[in-house]
Amino acid sequence: MRFQTDLVPATLLRRYKRFLADIRLEDGREVTAHCANPGSMMGLAEPGTRIWVEPNDDPRKKLRFGWRLVDHGNGHFTGVDTGLPNRALRAALVAGEVPEFRAYDTIRPEQRYGEKSRIDFLLGGPGLPDAYVEVKSVTLSRSAGLAEFPDSVTARGAKHLAELARVAGAGQRAVMFYLVQRTDCTRMTLAADLDPAYAAACAAARASGVEVIAYDCAITPEGISLRDRLPVVAA
Repeated sequence: MRFQTDLVPATLLRRYKRFLADIRLEDGREVTAHCANPGSMMGLAEPGTRIWVEPNDDPRKKLRFGWRLVDHGNGHFTGVDTGLPNRALRAALVAGEVPEFRAYDTIRPEQRYGEKSRIDFLLGGPGLPDAYVEVKSVTLSRSAGLAEFPDSVTARGAKHLAELARVAGAGQRAVMFYLVQRTDCTRMTLAADLDPAYAAACAAARASGVEVIAYDCAITPEGISLRDRLPVVAA
């Protein structure tokens, strides 16, 4: 999945109010960019960080730049836009690039289910139980090579796991799909110290039959795409 507009490099000055970031472009201009990430962004939002932003000329948008990547150097990146994983997974599903879901030929995003919830993808296929796929963006890493989720308390995330557990209990396929938006990690775990309730909800969901799948991404300033399945290890 390519970015809609070529990204340009910048320096982060500060991130604030969750969705705003003051940045300095390479020509010296200081502007405010949209930060499409409601999480803590632990380890990713230090002033002086080299980042990549996406320009836009959409008159409906108040901000002319959107923060997309953190540049760690040595060719490694983290994608910070929490909307990108859904787009990248949908592209991979359409192209049949996810072995776990190749048997499904119907892809319906954002379907209502459960108690006032929406599932990211509802997949259907001939002779198969429907597959309910919830997607989470993973950006935290506190140990070399190890990605972690979540980066802050997420009651909403725990609710999604409980909804998936009910789906599995009803005989459908329920999948928690973690997309690791980092190129420097080879395995994933739950950050149980940051959100014990989420870790407990995930354990209960797995015991109820919910599948847990993690993939990493190929990330460059040109685009982002699914790469390899990662092992999910115990915390």
